[in-house]
Amino acid sequence: MFYSSQEVKKIQQNKKNEQRYRILDITIATFALLISSPILLIIMLIIKCTEYKAPVFFHQKRIGRDGKAFNMYKFRTMVVDAEQQKAQLLAQNEVEGHMFKMKDDPRITKIGKILRKTSLDEFPQLLNVLQGHMSVVGPRPPLPDEVAQYTSYDMMRLAVKPGCTGLWQVSGRNKLSFQEMVELDLHYIRNRSIKFNFIILAKTWRELTGKGSGI
Repeated sequence: MFYSSQEVKKIQQNKKNEQRYRILDITIATFALLISSPILLIIMLIIKCTEYKAPVFFHQKRIGRDGKAFNMYKFRTMVVDAEQQKAQLLAQNEVEGHMFKMKDDPRITKIGKILRKTSLDEFPQLLNVLQGHMSVVGPRPPLPDEVAQYTSYDMMRLAVKPGCTGLWQVSGRNKLSFQEMVELDLHYIRNRSIKFNFIILAKTWRELTGKGSGI
């Protein structure tokens, strides 16, 4: 297969941009884990002390770039059999479309409510970033059963690596419908840049520090 000079230039530029995104991801993830390590160790101890026999971390299969599956890590914020209980709660889903969200989810533990409110439960995803499964900024990583219901249009949100934070998270999150989330993700993908990533990171910081509308 032969490419025109313009196509070759575009391919080279895309590769260069991907290298820049990867360097940015590794730098931010490493820095964030180092400075937050004392807090993360305390969280691990608290979770272990409240339920000694239960795991500290929760890992769940998610779908990443180009439909590839990976295990996403979080601090465990729910009871151990949360996945088994989900089927009984589907009728109480508060988000339209192919994802499940419930404001007063009875499966969430006491410490889990605090971690979720502060978004500290998401920090282990930085390990996914270092592993190359996720980016610091990108679309929300969906569950396999959600992707199974995607249209070809929805599938376009899997064109880039999923992120720890993204345009959806700083634009209303659970207040938005599934289709609104898709449109935000596609807007991000079309306009993706280092500058845009830093804008989203700045908005994420405002949300985490209580200066925004709530992440």
